[in-house]
Amino acid sequence: MTITAIIIIILAATFASFTQRVSGFGFGIFIMTILPHLMPSYGEATALSGLLAIVTSIVPAIQMARKLPVRKLWLILLTFIITSFFAVLLVTKIDSRSLKHVLGGVLIAVSIYFLFFSGKIHMKPNAPIQLSMGTLSGFMGGLFAMQGPPAVIYFVGCSSDKDEYIALTQWYFLIGNIMMSIFRGGSGLVTPLVGKIWCLAVLGVLLGLWIGAKVYARIRPELLRKIIYAYMAVAGLITLLA
Repeated sequence: MTITAIIIIILAATFASFTQRVSGFGFGIFIMTILPHLMPSYGEATALSGLLAIVTSIVPAIQMARKLPVRKLWLILLTFIITSFFAVLLVTKIDSRSLKHVLGGVLIAVSIYFLFFSGKIHMKPNAPIQLSMGTLSGFMGGLFAMQGPPAVIYFVGCSSDKDEYIALTQWYFLIGNIMMSIFRGGSGLVTPLVGKIWCLAVLGVLLGLWIGAKVYARIRPELLRKIIYAYMAVAGLITLLA
């Protein structure tokens, strides 16, 4: 891998973690517009994304541990873990080029949803919603390293306040990414190269978290999200047609 590619990955990790710190999610959504084009294989791209995402959730998850309502988390998380296990296995069986094209379509679909429909669709936080959103999140996490959107739909609906929302999302992402990293390691996707790039890119993650914490009160998360979703749509179109 070239030095230029490594620098781009570090910068992508910085901006992705900045987005996560300011808006509460979006690390995987952003960085997966970059990694599949630079890593040797699509599977290694998902593995690196998941390992880096763990770092973004550790601190806020610990800080909000007392605010975590486990009863609202366990069913969707268990569903996610089971589904993502099989989705990770699929990554090792499907051609990387085909997965990149599907990823492009998913990026476009997610960007359209959050740009135009996220404020208009409301779901009751019941067991069927947890099972369905956990299943969809598991497949999106295992296949595309972006499990956030379906889970966020559920967490927004069931959270009583902002602190509870942050606690639910960050523990969901932390445990989910740890489990998927274990699955990916067992499938041979966590290669020595992934480990080496992680050691460098994690510096970008930490920098992005620090910058995000500094500007959190000075930037409107809604504006940042719209910029990211517009970027996602363009990146998805490029990925789909490449």
